[in-house]
Amino acid sequence: MTQTLPVLIAGGGIGGLATAIGLAHRGFRSLVLEKAPVLGEIGAGIQLGPNAFHAFDALGVGDVARNMAVYIDSLRMMDAISAEEVCRIPLGDEFRSRFGNPYAVIHRGDLFGVFLKACQDHPLVELRTSAEVTDYEQEGASVTAILAGGERVRGHMLIGADGLWSNVRRRLVNDGAPRVSGHTTYRSVIPTDAMPEDLRWNAATLWAGPKCHLVHYPLSGWKVFNLVVTYHNDAPEPVAGLPVTHEEVMRGFTHIHPQAQKIIQHGQNWKLWVLCDRDPVATWQEGRVVLLGDAAHPMMQYFAQGACMAMEDAVCIAAELDAASGDPARAIPAYLARRQMRTARVQLQSRWIGENIYHPAGAHAALRNTLMRAKSPADWYDTLEWLYGGQQFNAGEQSLAHTLRAA
Repeated sequence: MTQTLPVLIAGGGIGGLATAIGLAHRGFRSLVLEKAPVLGEIGAGIQLGPNAFHAFDALGVGDVARNMAVYIDSLRMMDAISAEEVCRIPLGDEFRSRFGNPYAVIHRGDLFGVFLKACQDHPLVELRTSAEVTDYEQEGASVTAILAGGERVRGHMLIGADGLWSNVRRRLVNDGAPRVSGHTTYRSVIPTDAMPEDLRWNAATLWAGPKCHLVHYPLSGWKVFNLVVTYHNDAPEPVAGLPVTHEEVMRGFTHIHPQAQKIIQHGQNWKLWVLCDRDPVATWQEGRVVLLGDAAHPMMQYFAQGACMAMEDAVCIAAELDAASGDPARAIPAYLARRQMRTARVQLQSRWIGENIYHPAGAHAALRNTLMRAKSPADWYDTLEWLYGGQQFNAGEQSLAHTLRAA
């Protein structure tokens, strides 16, 4: 089919840009409409499971992404009260052989830059800033995105990749504001020479404590450590990127072991986010309009899969549109069949992990430690197979890994 109109993509974050480059590799023209005046990402580190690398390869950016990543040796969990190791999942040759790709960490800005450059270099991708999609209309074989200033942009279909507060979702699902979790996250980046020497581990390390946790790992070629600390303070309102004092951060961690506190004491330039997500919904589509990434399935951070799921979405929507010769009526239902149940599982299990793995106390925490210590590396790989190995997530469907590798 000859495509005369571009695929419109609302949102120029990682999900939107990954979708644009995925479509371009399949021969589809796209127009990315981003509300911000400048394309960019805030935040620091991001974890990349093997499924992310499957997506990178399918999107044609695998080599560039691999060159920017830091390859850690293990996923390590510590008890934040006793400072004892609970478990360690090795990420070496056996892990890579099992899942076909590594586990790594990367700066969010670096990852965004990979997709931005790929889009800027591709003639089938057009990027527009200061172009917020506030509504849409559909007519026959096209859809019109309505921008904040009243401008109307016509396209072949519209993909809502405009994040947690998606205007496209508001029109399509109309399920109100996101669910505020009451969990507050504080982020900092620590120069490596300021990180306590006895804690400079080449691992994505989780310190799990009562109603709180810490995560740290090296970034940017070991120049800095990413530090993310979270505690339950029953915050009632969504907040994103607000600068806060060191004293406010420490308030939620006075009850944990001094060794874990020592990490927080080296943090600087802290910023606050109140974590939000949404319940899974069955409605992602209206005619030629469909949701993707956080607009479709915003999730808590506890599985470290938000960006990974968005990239998987991008691969799948591009592959299904190609398989359907550009026909949204056939491509969108196939995309939904591959994505909805998998992403719903990640959304709901991310919540569960936060309460039952990251934040329990007392006997609950002791039981967690006992059960997790009993698992061998092979046991952990089996546990993670559904997520990293692309196990079937819809009856009768091909595995996600096969879909991504064949894309």
